[in-house]
Parts: sequence; structure tokens; C-alpha cells
Amino acid sequence: MSIAVASSARAVPHSRIRELAEIAMKMDGVLKLYFGESNLPTPEFLKQAASKAMRDGFTYYTPNAGLLSTREAIARYYQRHQGVALNPDNEIVVTNSGVQALHVGLRCVINPGDDALVLTPAWPNACSILQMYGARPIELAQPLKNNRYTIDIAHLEAALTPRTRLLIYTSPSNPLGWVATVEEQQQLLDFARRHNLWLIADEVYERLVYDGRSIVPSILQLATRDDAVLVAQSFSKAWCMTGWRLGWLVARADLAQKAAQLNEFIISCAPSFVQKTGEAALDHGDPSVDQLVTMLKENRDFCLSALRSMKGVTVPEPEGAFYLFPRIDGLTDSFGFCKRLLLETNVGLAPGVAFGAGGEGNIRLCYAVEKPILEQAMERLARFVSAS
Repeated sequence: MSIAVASSARAVPHSRIRELAEIAMKMDGVLKLYFGESNLPTPEFLKQAASKAMRDGFTYYTPNAGLLSTREAIARYYQRHQGVALNPDNEIVVTNSGVQALHVGLRCVINPGDDALVLTPAWPNACSILQMYGARPIELAQPLKNNRYTIDIAHLEAALTPRTRLLIYTSPSNPLGWVATVEEQQQLLDFARRHNLWLIADEVYERLVYDGRSIVPSILQLATRDDAVLVAQSFSKAWCMTGWRLGWLVARADLAQKAAQLNEFIISCAPSFVQKTGEAALDHGDPSVDQLVTMLKENRDFCLSALRSMKGVTVPEPEGAFYLFPRIDGLTDSFGFCKRLLLETNVGLAPGVAFGAGGEGNIRLCYAVEKPILEQAMERLARFVSAS
């Protein structure tokens, strides 16, 4: 063909997770542990809230920033759980998923040719979004020390370039399960302030933590409202609403207002009845989140024990989110490993290489499914690893 797809689009790599999932979707009986998704249904009270919202007429456009009532519900959520006071008029934007929150947030802070530091291994979408906007992600693998992932500020300092504009991190981490301590958050915030960078925190998994807390402290507890800080959030994980596509971002007022304006040209607004469902999740969803965390902790502990019994497999204990990221001795092609595992055993896992620097040699397992599925998956994986 004489007319080609834009080179900037061709430069964005295919998701290796999605690449493997597309194979699995053509198969029957796959144990699907490759996506970051629970197979539990959305709680019934949220389905009822959506139905009521539609009957009440919430089927029209909303402001680009989202319904004021939804932004007020988000503000109440932060006050109740984080002790952070936000202005729903100009610091919160409702988005059509956490992905879109990142998308519009990054669009507000990045120019073509800019550099962005990204702590990895990490969910690959942030790096791909940066590439879509002509920026360069600089991936910095988080070091594993004393069986816990951490951060290396000296490594960040060495990676700075004259075009560096921002730093992105995820806590709780997908895929590591790492949860930044308050001290680590302060280090990242101080680093961003010192070098005049935007600090973007993906806090989508903040409710999924296993040390007895009900929530992971947000970077917003440390930042002032004038700091160049942006938080991306989603309803997908804690409330089992992946298919509803609803999220939000919190940012300094000037960025939030620009993000709301840009929403007009991307999605116009998130669906109004889905926004009302999100309000119900925030205001009344704590019991369902607590039940989910109890189940996830049991699943995590079961899978940890099973993996640690496999020869040549090592895995740190995740502090949050719902993933395990085991390393397999001698593994140099995690995609090939996961593809063979899928085709030979019908177990679908995500390859570590999909998560950037530091990911190769690992595989990612999502344990947010019923125990019987995990039991089958661990049994098949153990046999496969033993025979490899």
C-alpha cells in the first residue's frame, strides 16, 4: 500500500499481555490468570444503582469533568479514607477508566521529545501512552533487596536528562505487589520537587493491601495542593467494575481544569449512569471491598505456598494489589514460556517481559479468582515447571 499508518502509531508496541490473551481467547477451558481482573461479578447493589440511575434519567451528557455529585463523592472518599481535603470543583476529573485518567493526565504534562522516568516492572500502558505522544519512557527497574522491592534514588538521579519532565510510579504495584512506604513516597516527592518534575502516582490498587490497613496512604497526604502531583484512579479493581470503564484523576487545579477541557475531545464525559454507580461504590462499597480483600489474602497465601514449593521458583511476598511475580531460574524468554504453558496446559499467565525493564525471567499471576481455579492452575504449573 502506498499510504501507510502513521509512523508514530507504528512505533507503539503491541501489548505482550494482550498478544497472549488473543491466543487464549480462541481456546476453550483456559484458566485465565493473565489479565488484571477479578472474575467475581460486580456487586449486586452496584448493578441496582446503575438500573436506578437509568430510570432516574441519567442517560445524557454530563460536564466534561463529570457530574458534580460524583466529584463530591470522590472528595468525601478522600476525606474519609485519606484525611485529604479536595475541592470537587477544580481538583477532580471523572474519567472513562483509569487508563483514560493516565491518558489525559499525561497529555497535559508531556510534549513530543520529552523524557519520562518510569519505575518498572510496571503495567505497560503508561509507557505506551507516552510513546503515543512522542515522548520517551526511560524504564528504571526497582531493585529487590532483602526479599522486598524498593526504590533507588541514585539510579533516578543518574537517569535524568535535560528533557525529563516527569516520574511515574505505581503503588500498590502491578505486577510486583510492592507498596511504597511513607518514607519512599517522601523520597519520590522530594526528588520530583528538587528537579521540577511532575510526579504521577497510579494508586488504582490502594484498597487492596494485606497488613491490616483498609487503604494505602496516598501521595496526596504528603503533597500540597500546589505540588506538581497527579493521581490516577479507577473503580475497576476494588469494586470489580472492570467493564464499566470508570476512573478519576486528582491534580493541581490548573492541570485538572485543562484535563477536563481535553476530555471534550477524547470522551466528552464518562457515561452518566455509570458515574452514579461510582457514587454508590464510594459511599456504600466498603463492606464489599473488605470481603474482597479477605478472599484475596487467602488466595495470595495459597499461591505463595504453592509457588515456593516449586524447584527453581522464587517469589517475594506481595504487600498489595492481586498479583504474584515469581522468577524462574534460567528463564530468558518469558513470553515463550507462557505461550507453551497456555497451549500445553490451558493455564494463562502474563509474561514478565510485558512489564518492562526488570521483568524478563518472571511471570505474572493474577490471583483474584475463585480458589478452585487457582488450585488447578498451581497443580498444572508445578508439573510444567518440573518438566521444563
